[in-house]
Amino acid sequence: MLKKIERGANFLAKQQALFRCPKCHREMIQKEKSLTCGNGHRFDLAKKGTLYFLDHQIKSDYDQEMFAPRGRMIRSGMYQPVVEKIAELMQTGNVLDVGCGEGSFLQQINQLNENPVTIGFDIAKEGIYLASNQPIDAFWCVADLTNLPFADQSFDTILNIFSPSQYREFKRVLKPNGCVVKIVPQAHYLKELRAVYRPEGESYSNKAVIQRFTEEMTIDQRERVTYEFEIPENNRLDLLEMSPLEWQVSPEIKANLAANPLKKITIDVEILKGY
Repeated sequence: MLKKIERGANFLAKQQALFRCPKCHREMIQKEKSLTCGNGHRFDLAKKGTLYFLDHQIKSDYDQEMFAPRGRMIRSGMYQPVVEKIAELMQTGNVLDVGCGEGSFLQQINQLNENPVTIGFDIAKEGIYLASNQPIDAFWCVADLTNLPFADQSFDTILNIFSPSQYREFKRVLKPNGCVVKIVPQAHYLKELRAVYRPEGESYSNKAVIQRFTEEMTIDQRERVTYEFEIPENNRLDLLEMSPLEWQVSPEIKANLAANPLKKITIDVEILKGY
């Protein structure tokens, strides 16, 4: 079996044309275990077969303590109806997962819809290191959403699942008939957890995010998916740690919920497909 760095080098050898230098925007070529551009900018594969495209360290609030339980919840089937809908909406061809985290969404989608080239990136290197363990044929990198290290018109589908958007860059790297599939939490998303963590009952809305998508993209399909998920017993504590909701919660509230974990949770999302 090939080592991760060798698999990464093989990917770059075949797919070097997908990349462009994030520093000078020139095309890049593969040399052994690196990508380089005509101006001498060089990006070396890590031992895990991943590439780090940032020119400086960017601190992320997302770490392994969040990514690991998030991955276990995704793999438990919590988002299966959403995953199935995403797979249905995707174009055939190259796929870019924006803000892929530890890669579980891409792994689940890949089981339903294999594509010739699959790349996931995130700004959090901890997520990308975990993603490199996913049992799928994908390439993983650390990159900046506002300055994608990918060539113009390279991808048939961009997945934007619970992550920020940068439509100027999306449009640049999309193929002429490519699409963006965006998943946005709706008003009742994780409402049971919010009721405990935010008992004051503050309103939750992503209307502005959806409105921006409708302004930037031509809507092809739009669907709201809502259901209640029965949490497997061995995943009930994972739910408490998978979301930024818990960042500002007191230890007392966390302890009480850990002692009496939720058995069901509501998924309520808007699925948008645009060109």
